[in-house]
Amino acid sequence: MIINTFSYIWSATAVDAMCELTRHGYHVFEVPISSPHCWPDEMTRAVRSDGKKRLQDCGASVRCLNAGGFDINLASPAANMRRKSTDHIKAVIELAYDWGAAEVVISPGTRRPMISPSLPKTFGWLYESLDVLLPRAEQAGVRLLFENTPYCFRPTFDEMLGLVKDVNSENLKIVYDVANAAYIKEDPVSTLLSGHSAIGLVHISDTGLEEWGHDPIGTGVVDFVELAKAVDATCKVENVVLEIIREDEPLGSINTGIAELKKRGWNLQSLGR
Repeated sequence: MIINTFSYIWSATAVDAMCELTRHGYHVFEVPISSPHCWPDEMTRAVRSDGKKRLQDCGASVRCLNAGGFDINLASPAANMRRKSTDHIKAVIELAYDWGAAEVVISPGTRRPMISPSLPKTFGWLYESLDVLLPRAEQAGVRLLFENTPYCFRPTFDEMLGLVKDVNSENLKIVYDVANAAYIKEDPVSTLLSGHSAIGLVHISDTGLEEWGHDPIGTGVVDFVELAKAVDATCKVENVVLEIIREDEPLGSINTGIAELKKRGWNLQSLGR
């Protein structure tokens, strides 16, 4: 299982957090792109090289970088904002290449909630951005993954799947976040079973329905017993990212999350201490 370092975005750099987590039995990671935790524009070539060496020395590997979606918008009506967004993601792709990460998570973008631009125009802006990014990703040997976030303009799995089918590229798939899905009342288990061929990674955490969260396992509405069966039948646990977000005692939250998953039938005996 892959461990997301989101809980450390204000307390440690990504490299420091990953090296610390390897001492507790975790070795494969997803890193959110967030300053000062990990921000390509602030990382010199020497910093990147030193980070790669430290990760190799401590036995850590980066599976995925999560470029995020709050600071950027690939579907912006403004051409210069789309350029800023694609430039940022190109920098993330370059860091993924430097660190040997296989995937970069992106958001399809946002759409004004009042007097929204038409969907055909919004699709056109997004596809224009992807025309810039997909060749760069292919060149770097990196796959882009759309995430089903509640705030993006295509939050459901079927909507994400429509985008992926329209683009029709081997370098574009979906990262399916079960908490995001559950929050908008989509069934993660049935969706994973029916749509797994388009899914590259799965993010797991819990959430309630009244407040969107990435909460500890067993505290919300996600059925992790049935989800374990669906993962085993489809993408397998090595393509699952644990993304519990807790700023206080993040290591404890990760350890407890692994223990709770084991109680619910997840095959994680080799993970953690």
